[in-house]
Amino acid sequence: MKTITIQKNDAGQRLDKFLTKTYPNLPQSMLYKAVRKKDIKINGKRCNQFSARLQEGDVLSLYLKDDFLQQEPESFDFLKAPTKLNILYEDSNLLLLDKKPGLIVHPDIHYHFDSLIARVQHYLYDKGEYNPHDEHSFVPALVNRIDRNTGGIVMAAKNAESLRILNQKVKDRELQKLYLCLVHGHLHPKEAILKGYLTKNEEQNRVYISAHPTAESRTIRTKYRVLQEKKNCSLVEVDLLTGRTHQIRAHMASMGHPLLGDGKYGTNAVNHACGFRYQALYSYRLKFCFTTDAGILSYLNGESFQVKDIWFLPIFQQWP
Repeated sequence: MKTITIQKNDAGQRLDKFLTKTYPNLPQSMLYKAVRKKDIKINGKRCNQFSARLQEGDVLSLYLKDDFLQQEPESFDFLKAPTKLNILYEDSNLLLLDKKPGLIVHPDIHYHFDSLIARVQHYLYDKGEYNPHDEHSFVPALVNRIDRNTGGIVMAAKNAESLRILNQKVKDRELQKLYLCLVHGHLHPKEAILKGYLTKNEEQNRVYISAHPTAESRTIRTKYRVLQEKKNCSLVEVDLLTGRTHQIRAHMASMGHPLLGDGKYGTNAVNHACGFRYQALYSYRLKFCFTTDAGILSYLNGESFQVKDIWFLPIFQQWP
């Protein structure tokens, strides 16, 4: 028999989800069979529901073979990542990070132990705020993501409650994220809400915008405002009213105003002329606009955070 005491970061999870994450060698069929056979107890009482919600302080008793309760060997890859972070804001619940272009947020097939989430976990480990030995299933996690070659604000949750709250706030659109970008040409009108239909091609990692809906498309709405114009380009602020893959890049390109430096949706001749290594796009401002209860994060309501060091702005200001 093995006993587990549920900690704060594990509370609120379903029994089956918690055990699946904690014991990867435990097949789901065996887990469900154990529940049916009363081989799993909560606080000494038989549990007969897979979806039972765990509470802090609950004690699980598992009458299962040790082979199924073996956990992964302890090799923390995040310790191989650098700890360098550009921290915009930090408190006991979350980090707001200024991710620079070129850094991936999560591991991919080309992962070499460096990603934003690995840096966050390494940083918190060194501070003594995260230790995998003390957690059954929770790890610090990113709330939102940004493309490798885009810069901007990324939120990281330090505990499970903050992660649940922020994920819900993002879903309910109770956060405002504003972007700055440089686009080719001048937009008319200078301020508008664009509407279109986006279709994603997974194989190409590319999206396509059309003026009419299809069975596979999803509606997109992009609000923009021109801040400044130069001879051949414009500095534009964008508010995503819908948040789809590559939405800003593809939507602007579909209107004849691709982002400078965008190798996927942009124009080669324009990109060669500007010499940008990355697309000129930055998630530069974040505001918390809670309209419903935010629990332990209520103190953030109305707070606004802004990145000031945006790599393409000094270049743009020097142009004639």
